[in-house]
Amino acid sequence: SKFVNDNWMIKNGFLNDILEHKPWWWNIKVQKLNISAPFMLLPDVSCQKAIEILQEKGYDQAPVVSESGLILGMVTLSNTLASVLAGNTQFSDPVTKVIYNQYSKIGLENNLGKLSCILEHDHFAVVVHEQTHFDGNGSSHRKQMVFGVVTAMDLLTFVSRDDRK
Repeated sequence: SKFVNDNWMIKNGFLNDILEHKPWWWNIKVQKLNISAPFMLLPDVSCQKAIEILQEKGYDQAPVVSESGLILGMVTLSNTLASVLAGNTQFSDPVTKVIYNQYSKIGLENNLGKLSCILEHDHFAVVVHEQTHFDGNGSSHRKQMVFGVVTAMDLLTFVSRDDRK
């Protein structure tokens, strides 16, 4: 059951740190990682163009966002290629045919321990930041913006520096 799995509980925010002897980096905030701003794909980008962009930029995944910045999902190189090769999608189809919405999000204020638990099962996590937007009438709404995409390699690079400052 998920409810007796400590990593699942931490990943989903139901349980705080469980390790008695945490590594030095465990409580450091995600914002301390050297996360570069991601490139994002708009929904009308073709699968062919998405593959080209991912290969050119050297990434395996990218967020797909609407014109207003709303996160629609993630596209991965492997998922896109698998869908095209299986005949489920054409190279000319929009990337929205191959995006998926089941990915992990983490906030800048979360700690690297939580990120570590996420990356034990997921290839990446989308780093999001919530912003409040106001319209002309003074009404407000919260919106999640993509701040970056972090992988196990990003975490490993940070940890291997052993920068305990």
